[in-house]
Amino acid sequence: MSVNLKLSPAAKVIAGREAENFLNDVNGVTAVVIATVDGFDVASAMRAGDAARVAAMASSISAISSVVSQEANLGRNKSVTIDTESGFAMVYSVHRDDAELVINVIADGSAILGQVAYRIAQFARVLAEA
Repeated sequence: MSVNLKLSPAAKVIAGREAENFLNDVNGVTAVVIATVDGFDVASAMRAGDAARVAAMASSISAISSVVSQEANLGRNKSVTIDTESGFAMVYSVHRDDAELVINVIADGSAILGQVAYRIAQFARVLAEA
């Protein structure tokens, strides 16, 4: 059974609304995808691309992050940033009682990393409490 089925309908609505706001409010952001840790798209806002593929990618990145943080005794994983020559992707874990989620933000080179990091952390707090 997918974790997605356990997520409250209110949380799904909030995830969708916040993803749209994030995409529209933060310069350079091209995709915001909220996914379950098992790789299913919960909500998304994208200028282009396939949310299902991004969700699967975010799930894999989150799993690697979780293993690294456990093996290194660093506590529960929070985020991973992949910096590229044309932008970056940030995957942020959201720990909820009913579901473990990941927020994946993809941004082009015009985005400011600190701004995206601040905004994704806010989003994660809102989603964790929804």
